[in-house]
Amino acid sequence: MYKNNKILKVKKREGWLDDFDQKKIMHAILKAIRSSLHREDLKLAERLSDFVVEALNKKYSTKNIPTVEEIQDIVIEILKKKAPKEVFEEYASYRAKRAEIRKLKYYLISYDVKVKLSENALRILESRYLQKDENGKIIETPTQLFQRVAHNIAEAEKIYNPSISDDDLFKVEEDFFKIMARLEFLPNSPTLMNAGNPLQQLSACFVIEVNDSIDSIFESLKNTAKIHQSGGGTGFDFSNLRPKNDIVKSTAGIASGPISFMEIFDKATEVVKQGGKRRGANMGILRVDHPDILDFITSKMDQKRLQNFNISVAVTNDFMEAVLKDKEYELINPRNNQPVKKLKAKDIFDTICKIAWETGDPGLIFLDEINNEKGNPTPSLGRIKATNPCGEVPLLSYESCNLGSINLVKMLKETKANKFEIDWEKLERTIKIAVRFLDNVVDMNRYPLPEIEKMSRGNRRIGLGVMGFADMLIKIEISYDSDKAVKLAGKLMKFIDEKADYYSQQLAKERGVFPNYRDSIFYKKKIKMRNCATTTIAPTGTIGLIAGVSQGIEPIFAIAYERYSYIGRESDKPVKLIEVNPLFEEIAKREKFYSKELMQKVLQNGSVRGLKEVPLKWQKIFATAHDISPEYHLRMQAAFQKYTDNGVSKTVNLPHSATVEDVKNIYLLAYKLKCKGITIFRSGSKQMQILNIGVKNEETKQEDEKSLSKQDKETPPQFKNPSNEGPDVPPGICLTCL
Repeated sequence: MYKNNKILKVKKREGWLDDFDQKKIMHAILKAIRSSLHREDLKLAERLSDFVVEALNKKYSTKNIPTVEEIQDIVIEILKKKAPKEVFEEYASYRAKRAEIRKLKYYLISYDVKVKLSENALRILESRYLQKDENGKIIETPTQLFQRVAHNIAEAEKIYNPSISDDDLFKVEEDFFKIMARLEFLPNSPTLMNAGNPLQQLSACFVIEVNDSIDSIFESLKNTAKIHQSGGGTGFDFSNLRPKNDIVKSTAGIASGPISFMEIFDKATEVVKQGGKRRGANMGILRVDHPDILDFITSKMDQKRLQNFNISVAVTNDFMEAVLKDKEYELINPRNNQPVKKLKAKDIFDTICKIAWETGDPGLIFLDEINNEKGNPTPSLGRIKATNPCGEVPLLSYESCNLGSINLVKMLKETKANKFEIDWEKLERTIKIAVRFLDNVVDMNRYPLPEIEKMSRGNRRIGLGVMGFADMLIKIEISYDSDKAVKLAGKLMKFIDEKADYYSQQLAKERGVFPNYRDSIFYKKKIKMRNCATTTIAPTGTIGLIAGVSQGIEPIFAIAYERYSYIGRESDKPVKLIEVNPLFEEIAKREKFYSKELMQKVLQNGSVRGLKEVPLKWQKIFATAHDISPEYHLRMQAAFQKYTDNGVSKTVNLPHSATVEDVKNIYLLAYKLKCKGITIFRSGSKQMQILNIGVKNEETKQEDEKSLSKQDKETPPQFKNPSNEGPDVPPGICLTCL
C-alpha cells in the first residue's frame, strides 16, 4: 500500500464524509482484472492502486477532500496509462453501466413490489422524509426513499467483504428494499430520513452523562445540542448533581440543584430544531434517594416547565420494598455520598402517584431491572442509569439505539377456513434480514460525538421490535384483554428474541463479535454474539402511521379519533388528522352489521363496547385503550418484557375517572411483574392531547379551534407536543424513537 498517503477522507455522493480506504480502490481494480484478464492478479491491482493514491496526493490536500467521482476519474486516467488495455476498458465500461444496471434491476423488482400507502402516510412522508431541493420542492418518491435507504445500508457489506460482487451486493440491497417497500419492516425515523443524505445520522436516541461540575454540565449541554441538530433524542440521569442549597467550595456559593440545570437543557432543546425536521425530546431521570427528589417529582405540575422533557424517578428494589413495608429510607447527597435525611418511602411513592395522576409525569424506572443480566450484558462497563426519551432503551452513558420494527399484520397468512394465523416462516425470514439491516446501520451511522461512536460500535446494541400487534390480534380474532392474547404475546416475543439472537450469532461467525465482547456476560457463557442486545419494543408512532398499523404493542387507541400532528417544518400549529380503524369498517361490512348510523356513533364514542348494534364477539375483539383494564395493560407489557433485551414502550391509558389509588396499584403491579419502567396517562390530564377520542360536532369543533388558537398565543409552540407524536400520553411516544 502507498506509504505516504495524506488523504484521510472522501466525500460520498450524498455529501457526507467517509474514511479514505485504498483497499476499496484496489478491489475495484481487481474486479476489472478478474473480468478482463480472467486471472487473480492481486499484485497488479495493488501496484495500480498505489499509482492512483500517489496521483490523489499530488492533486488533493487534507483540506481539499476528493469526491467518489473524482477518485474514479483518476482511476480511469491511471488505468489508461498504466494498465493493460483490457483492464482499462472493463473498468470504464463497468463504471458507465453500473448505474443503469441498478435502475434496470429496480425496474424488474417493481413488478413484484408496489409501495401502497395511505393518504395520511403520504402526508407524513412528504412533510418529513422525502428529499427536497433548495426551494423545498419534493424530489423523491416513497419508492425512491426505500431505494435510497436500502442502497445506503447495504453499502456496509463492503466493509466485511471488499471483493463482494455487484450481484451479491444487490441481493442484500434488494432484501432490504423489499421488506421496507412491502411495509414488513421499517427502521426508526432518523434512518429513513438521513440514510444516503448528507446528515447520515441514523440513531434514534442517546444517553448523555451529566457530572457535577460546570464544565461537565455545559459540555453535556453542547453535546445535546449537536445530537438534537442531527435528529436524535437524549436521555439524562441528573442524579450526580449536588442538591439545591448545597455548598460550592470553589466559589464559596450555594448550588442551584439539578432541576435548575434541567431547565437550561429544556431551553436549549427549544431553540435547536432536530435536523430541521422535528423538535427535540428528552428524558430526565433522578434517583429516588436524591435530596431534591420532591422538587423533581413536582417539577411539571404547572405544565409550563420542562416542556421538552419526559421525567421518570429511578427507584431501587430497596425503595419499593420500603414502600410495601411502610419503612423510611435515606436521602443521599451525591457530592459526598453521605445521608442527609430520612423520609417515609410510602409518602414519596404516594406523591409520585398523585402527580402522575394529575399530569402524566413522572413515570418510574426500575433500576435493578434495567441492570439485570439481560438488560445490561456489559456490567463491567458501568451501570445503566438512564433511558432514551420513551424509556424503551436503557443505555449506558454515550450509548445510542438503532431501532427497527416488524409489521406483524404482514406476518399473517390466510388459512383454508378463511381465518388468519401467524406465518412463522415468513417472520423468521424477516427477522434474519432485519438483524443484518440493523447491524449494518451501526457501521453506516455518522455519530455526532466520538464518545458515542466508541460506545455504540463497541457494544453494537440494536433494537428489533414489532408494530401492529393490536391489529394482528383483531385479524386473528383474539381480544387484547384476554389470557389468550397475553399467552400469544409471550410466545411471539420469545420467538423473535431467540431468532434475533440466533442471527446475531450467525453474523458473529461472519463478521466477528462486538468489540466489548470480553466485558460481557456472553464471553463467560462462551456465546459469540455480534450485538450485545437485539430486541426492543419501540412506540412506532410515526412509522406505524406510515405502515398503516397500530402502534407498537399498544391496543388501538380508539375505533375513531382525532390526531394532532406537527406536519411541516415552518408551522408550529398542529394539523388535525382523522383516523378511523380500517379493520372495523371492513369487518362490519363483512359480518353485515355495518350502517352509516353505527359509524356515526363510533365516530362520537371512539369505542364499540356497549353498542348493541355490534355483536358481543366483535365488541370484545375491538378493545380500545380505555376499554382495557390496567391489569391487562401491565400483563401485556410484562409478557413482552420477559423476552425483550432492552425495554418496552407501553403506556397504561386511563379514563378521566381513574383515581390516584388506581395509579398506585398500577405502579406496584408493574414492580411485581418485573417491568423495567411504567408510564400512565389519565385522559384529560394534559391541556393539549395529541389524540382525542371521537370526532366532535361542528359547534364543539369551533370551540376547540378557538381554544387552540388562544393557547397558541399564550404558550410556546413546543408545549403543545412535548413528545412529538403518539398516544395521548407522554412519555409513551416520541418521534426520535419511531
